[in-house]
Amino acid sequence: MSRQEKPLRTGNHTKRKIKTMTLATEKENVLDSIISSYEARIQSIEVFFDTTGHIFQDFQESLLSTRAEREKINSQLRENLAQNGSLRKKDFDRMMGVISSHLDESEQEVRQLSHKYLNEQTKLVQQLREGLRNFKDALTEGQAEKVKELQKLIKGILSKQDESKIEVTSKLKEFQQGQQQTSKMLKDLLARGEELRIRHFKAMLVEFKRQRKERIACQRQRRQDVKNMLDAFKAKRTETEQDRLVELQKA
Repeated sequence: MSRQEKPLRTGNHTKRKIKTMTLATEKENVLDSIISSYEARIQSIEVFFDTTGHIFQDFQESLLSTRAEREKINSQLRENLAQNGSLRKKDFDRMMGVISSHLDESEQEVRQLSHKYLNEQTKLVQQLREGLRNFKDALTEGQAEKVKELQKLIKGILSKQDESKIEVTSKLKEFQQGQQQTSKMLKDLLARGEELRIRHFKAMLVEFKRQRKERIACQRQRRQDVKNMLDAFKAKRTETEQDRLVELQKA
């Protein structure tokens, strides 16, 4: 009997060993999946960061070109209105100041936001890399509480990155749209040539103020849309990470 029982014990031992190895492999696969998702996100941030850097550089050059073009058009409009007796130059400067001051403020705001974004992204990527290293160590060592803390930290960094990216891209689009609309109105005025009168200039100013109010209203709505979008991102990310942690606990 003893000779017959020995193979059975060996068989059970082999099964337990295989099961242990299988569980270890499954656990390792779940860990790799979680870590890979974070690494992929860091890479996507870096790619977007590099692309955005080029966009901002092109944007700065575009600003200089647009400003030069606008100043040239303003000078021609000022001269035309003065020549046909419709508007004195000092009155033109005063009235045009409404547009110029708004565009200058918007340009300065976008410049500051661009610099802030680039500096912020550099710090976020560094924080993500450090957080990921600690996350790997905590997972390997089985420190459950630390894993949860680091996961919360990483999730917060990713949410901040989403928020900053949406904010800066939306602001750039808004600014460029405003620039294009204003340039078109000024060019339409200039195209009138000798027929240009003060009533046309005043009508343009009224339209500029109307479009400005409309953009402000759109900005408010966009902020709410961004908030809703970020909330959806957070909920989806939380659900995905919770599912992975459940798999990890089961493994």
